[in-house]
Amino acid sequence: MGNEQIPHIAPSAPTAHRPSGQQTAYPGAAQWLVNRTGALGELLTGRPVSLYAASVLRIGYGLLYLIFLLREFPHRDEIWGPDSPWTPALARQLFAQTGWNSILTLSDSRTYFELCYALALVTSALFLLGWRTRVTSLLFAGVVVSFHARAIFMTDGGDNLILLMSVYLCLTACGRRWSLDARRHRLKAAGAGNAPQPIRSYSAQQLRDARTTLTTVFHNCGMFVIAAQVCFLYGSAGLYKVQGATWGGGTALHYVLNLGLFQPWPALSHLVDGHTILIAIAGYMTVLLQVAFPFVLFGRLKYPVLAMLLGMHIGIALLMGLPLFSGAMIVADAVFLPDRFYTFLPHLCRRAAQRTGMRPLAPGRAAASGSVPSQGRPGVLSSKP
Repeated sequence: MGNEQIPHIAPSAPTAHRPSGQQTAYPGAAQWLVNRTGALGELLTGRPVSLYAASVLRIGYGLLYLIFLLREFPHRDEIWGPDSPWTPALARQLFAQTGWNSILTLSDSRTYFELCYALALVTSALFLLGWRTRVTSLLFAGVVVSFHARAIFMTDGGDNLILLMSVYLCLTACGRRWSLDARRHRLKAAGAGNAPQPIRSYSAQQLRDARTTLTTVFHNCGMFVIAAQVCFLYGSAGLYKVQGATWGGGTALHYVLNLGLFQPWPALSHLVDGHTILIAIAGYMTVLLQVAFPFVLFGRLKYPVLAMLLGMHIGIALLMGLPLFSGAMIVADAVFLPDRFYTFLPHLCRRAAQRTGMRPLAPGRAAASGSVPSQGRPGVLSSKP
């Protein structure tokens, strides 16, 4: 046996011993690019992200605009009606130059205007409740654009932000959580029970999968655009403030508090203005928070930053009389809170109810989240919220 020669075995191809997932050899940079591209594709098409945040945006902006229309109901004719100083004829002349459009200028009839106003109220309420959200989101965006364009010289930053968000929300699946649509789908699924699912043809299944993937991509891109818009807004506002001498000197808020046009409660403004050091610190913190905001979104530092921004916007609403602007910014900030934060809120409410002696929710109702099962890959059900 010692004289037997061991036959020479040629080495097998490298791919035979390569671990799964590494079937193709790439240089370092190319491999990193391939991995990043695959991760981005999975993020866009895997499942819809931030469904609870999208629903909060829908509820927040629907409620804000409904309150706004109800608040201005006694003054609707002076702002948007046929007898407004900015007449429909003047508005149409401006639209010819700017490209804007409004359903309110299609007729000068008062009856038509009152009908449009009533439809705007109903649309805002249905969008808030999440009824047939795919359709009502488009109608809500049309309402906001029409009212914004009709009285464009009376708008401010809050109106502009609501206009942008109403358009962005048309791309998202903002009715998947906390909506009448979610309740309807839940009841439908419960009623179906263990009934056998209908057998679909291959082409019908392919169309269903393609629709699912396309809806997911639109939703995720829409949420990314909303987040990018808020980051751009804060960053540009902070950089613009840095260029001002009053913000650098810590006296900007002093001048703001003494503007008669933005003094809903002059006594409160003068009381706050009396604390000079605190006013200067608040001014510096405002600039710091706005400039740093885009850079703290990927860590836990964003939670205290969002809390401080919440306090800042509440102060703007109280001291400057801009509740619509502050409300629009507070709702926009909700896009950066993860879904686990919103899913924890019902548990927190139940704990608070138990501590205060209120009757806790029934176990059956507590288990039902009022949502549709989240969308997964085509043909795969996802159990993640």
